[in-house]
Amino acid sequence: MQIVAQRSPLSLQIGASTRSQAHRRSALKTCSIFTRISNGSSQHLGIASSRARNAEFMMRAASGGTGGGGDGGNTNGDDGNNGDDGEDASEDSGIMWKGWKDRVAADPEFVYKVLVEQIIGVGASVLGDMSSRPNWGLNELDFVFATLVVGSIVNFSLMYLLAPTASAAGSTGFISKFFGDYYMRQWAAPTGHMFEPGFSFGKRAVNLLYKGTVFASIGITAGLVGTAISNGLIIARKKFDPEFVQQNESPNVIANASCWALHMGISSNVRYQMLNGLDMLIQPVIPQSAFRIVTSVVRSANNVIGGMSFVTIAKVLGVQKSGDAGAPEAEQTNDGKKKASKKSK
Repeated sequence: MQIVAQRSPLSLQIGASTRSQAHRRSALKTCSIFTRISNGSSQHLGIASSRARNAEFMMRAASGGTGGGGDGGNTNGDDGNNGDDGEDASEDSGIMWKGWKDRVAADPEFVYKVLVEQIIGVGASVLGDMSSRPNWGLNELDFVFATLVVGSIVNFSLMYLLAPTASAAGSTGFISKFFGDYYMRQWAAPTGHMFEPGFSFGKRAVNLLYKGTVFASIGITAGLVGTAISNGLIIARKKFDPEFVQQNESPNVIANASCWALHMGISSNVRYQMLNGLDMLIQPVIPQSAFRIVTSVVRSANNVIGGMSFVTIAKVLGVQKSGDAGAPEAEQTNDGKKKASKKSK
């Protein structure tokens, strides 16, 4: 009994060690099984994810999108491409807004200059136009209205299309090249105005002639649109108001647009060059508030002169003919007839 009692603890220890080894072996087998399962499932998941990416690529290709990148980081690459697609769509839908931001980045005063041109500038242009007409244009309000419409289109088009941009990479279409600085760079001429430093007289002359061509194209386009709009509004008023009597004969659309092209290519181009040269000289040397006051006054005077020059060209070429020329003679003739009838009585 004592021997058994003495051996029982040893046997218990041996049994415990044997059971612990068995547990370890079973645990290792279990881990091995789980490892194989996980490896197999990861392979299956990899195949499934690869198939899903292939399906996504085919769907995007069918819808006109772009596919993913290389072998590594496919998921991140797909996400990046999705972001690029969204950015491209937003850029396509907001070309004007992107162009506006590029111009503001290149010239912080761009927004202020546009407001000055559209509010003060157009008003000054109309004032100059009316001051050049008989009776301050009160007898030629249809011509004045045509000047207002065309002038608003011209001023904004000039400020937007000819302003410098901060983004060097842009559209490669003909319109962007023509109104931008592409050809000026190709010809090594000043890209902005002819008074930019570091250019020869010949290169400055190239800028003057090219800007004149650009101005003339804007003038004839705005003239066609604006004159057609003003003439159309007069026709509509005649239909809705039978008692309305038109003071003057509506200008011919093509002739008036051609007059605007001549005015823009010569008068506006020269004044544009002088105005930007003056800005280049005074902007760096005076405070910003003083510069705004000066440029407001100068641009207002520039638009008054522009309105006067257009009326002069239109009158000289006979594009806008006033209907009051024969009115006094008609009145005198009628009065003479009345007086003669009275005498006969």
